[in-house]
Amino acid sequence: MSNLVNLTNRQQQVLWATIRHYIATAEPVGSEALVRDYNLSVSSATIRNAMAALEKGGLLFQPHTSAGRVPSDSGYRIYVNQLIVPSHDSTQQMAHLFNDRLNAEDWSFEAVLRGAAQILATVSGYITLITTPQTHTSHLRHVQLVPVDTTRVMLIFVTDSYETQSALIELPLSADTANLDADLLERELQILSNFLNSQLRGRAIAELATIDWSELDREFERYADLLRTILVELTRRSQPPAPTQIVISGLAEVLRQPEFSELQQVQTIIHLLEEEQHQLVPLIFERSDLQQPGKRVTIRIGAENPLEPMRTCTLISSTYHKDSVPVGSVGVLGPTRMVYENAIALVEAAADYLSDALSS
Repeated sequence: MSNLVNLTNRQQQVLWATIRHYIATAEPVGSEALVRDYNLSVSSATIRNAMAALEKGGLLFQPHTSAGRVPSDSGYRIYVNQLIVPSHDSTQQMAHLFNDRLNAEDWSFEAVLRGAAQILATVSGYITLITTPQTHTSHLRHVQLVPVDTTRVMLIFVTDSYETQSALIELPLSADTANLDADLLERELQILSNFLNSQLRGRAIAELATIDWSELDREFERYADLLRTILVELTRRSQPPAPTQIVISGLAEVLRQPEFSELQQVQTIIHLLEEEQHQLVPLIFERSDLQQPGKRVTIRIGAENPLEPMRTCTLISSTYHKDSVPVGSVGVLGPTRMVYENAIALVEAAADYLSDALSS
């Protein structure tokens, strides 16, 4: 029951109400609380049945035998992906707040970053992480596709600094490609390499994933999926090195959350933020639109975070740009019991403000 299509409308409503109540109270949620505080128009018994089904599906769990239920990471994931509506009001309010309190025209960009981090931490109540902008952006000098066999291709590319990287890519299977012999495949990949070089040479690698290949010449239509895969792979493999600094704010705010009442957990988070920033950078700078076109934020919930100290936390991040090239990122780190609608809106507003400040 990890997919929303398996949930009834009633179960969706109960999951939404349970998560909203738990976010607000930090206390396990029982059916009586949902009857009292939410207009679900059903009995406690009906709600209990729905909660039991959600628990069986792994979306809720009972921390104690006699307690109410709390959301699991999977429950939060369905809530985030399917059940919430972004808060446009919060986005507009944050945009006004940044414009009122920051002065991008007269301040140094570092001062703007620090001011934005403080504002975001204060408003959200979470730890804010903003990477300083990359001073160098790699541009593509040359790309070559070399057949390995009839199902795999080696992508080789060279940047303007003459750095060479390669990646093995599976050919998307289709009726058109399945019957290609080795000689024909090699000729077509050479034509495709020439096409890529004519289209991409000199462009910033970080912006390649935003290219729309939906209107290709007929001769390249069969390779549309491969082209998209190539662009994603190019962008992934050219992610910038660790920046000189991550601007961090809000540790005092997040310590007020009950999830951080244990000293050991706080110490591991502080150690990560102070001593292991190089591990954080790839997570914060990961671009959501590489995996989900149209998505502006990346959201890692609980166990989705690869770093152990973050597995009771949620990280929400988005890139900011200089012109059209992503050069830095802004994120918030807090408990999984996060007000997701607001946090997403705040991160988007901060990224927009920093992009405008850097590009103006």
